Amino acid sequence: MAKLVFGMNQSLDGYVDHMEFAPSPTLFRHFIEGAQRQAGSVYGRRMYEVMRYWDDDHPEWDTEQQAFAAAWRKQPKWVVSRSLTSVGPNASLVGDDLEGAIRALKAERDGEIEVAGPDLAQSLTELGLIDEYHIYLHPYVLGHGKPYFAGPRPPLRLVSHDRVDENVIKLTYVPA
Repeated sequence: MAKLVFGMNQSLDGYVDHMEFAPSPTLFRHFIEGAQRQAGSVYGRRMYEVMRYWDDDHPEWDTEQQAFAAAWRKQPKWVVSRSLTSVGPNASLVGDDLEGAIRALKAERDGEIEVAGPDLAQSLTELGLIDEYHIYLHPYVLGHGKPYFAGPRPPLRLVSHDRVDENVIKLTYVPA
């Protein structure tokens, strides 16, 4: 059975914003290795559209960016959207039965499936489907943006903390 994991970079004041702080080379390598191991990713529409950047090659990419793109393209993706009618390569649309679709996905797969995007994570949290939360805590105070928890924070229990690079700590929580 697969484990559903919601993980994102977060500021000290609880916001996620991919435009405000970029991962260091060490953290980016950590994300590449994670993408290579994942059994797939579940996206909301907005986050999927952001990540579609990795579908196309860019001549300015370095080796690490090429490695991330290859890992991202290889893994299956499931996109939860009411407005999209089609998705890109190696991706499938999730129908109206979000809970049924995700429960089936967890039952038929093994490994870790990433949940991408706070709004989708809120819906899956309310359904009791997320198994772990990974917070990559950065030393920034944004004062604005999208919060990591789009709704009320569920009761959680800290199970590990790891320093990923000199400025980022990965906090792993499970539902309490």
